[in-house]
Amino acid sequence: MGIHKYFQSLSDLEGIYRCPGVFKYQEHSVASHSFKVATIAQFLATVEDQNGQSVDWKKVYERAINHDYSELFTGDIKTPVKYALPKLRELFSQVEGSMTQEFLDKEIPSEFRKVYEERFKEGKDHSLEGKILSVADKIDLLYEAYGEIQKGNPEPLFFQIYKEALESILIFKDLISVQYFIRVILKEMIDEETKSHTYIKSITNKLLSKVSAD
Repeated sequence: MGIHKYFQSLSDLEGIYRCPGVFKYQEHSVASHSFKVATIAQFLATVEDQNGQSVDWKKVYERAINHDYSELFTGDIKTPVKYALPKLRELFSQVEGSMTQEFLDKEIPSEFRKVYEERFKEGKDHSLEGKILSVADKIDLLYEAYGEIQKGNPEPLFFQIYKEALESILIFKDLISVQYFIRVILKEMIDEETKSHTYIKSITNKLLSKVSAD
């Protein structure tokens, strides 16, 4: 019990796979996603920091590495189901929050509980660190979809995921790090030689043209 149980639960996150119920060439666990999001968030925060923004690095790392821990209790629900109705999404968040709090009350010693309650809270807010987390989360999702498209996965859902992830990233186009992502990283991505890159390029350029028109 206690912190031992918490450490043990980290291995369980390796067995929870993202985007369940859909054929994939490569599986991605919640644990690997959290690591990748933390790494991407680190880079985005570096861009912001080097361009004069005040970055709370502690918040960046804590929010990124812990942002999906609650999926230990619920698993990764299919996105169309999870977001079908605003009320359903709200109820799902309440269930996640309740089960996470129950775990904290039962397993985390009282002297550490407040710290971990803060770490396991929803980290995507209007702060710079919250925005960085939102973007990093969607960038990893974009790459997961892109990897399946590159491998020739015929499932149309991955084109939809790519499109929706990019749309979500572009909401934060005022961030210096997102501007860098669009100008440099995204350009490198769509210029890669892949069988499906023409359609990816079409989706990307269409979304970017909307941003330019705003």
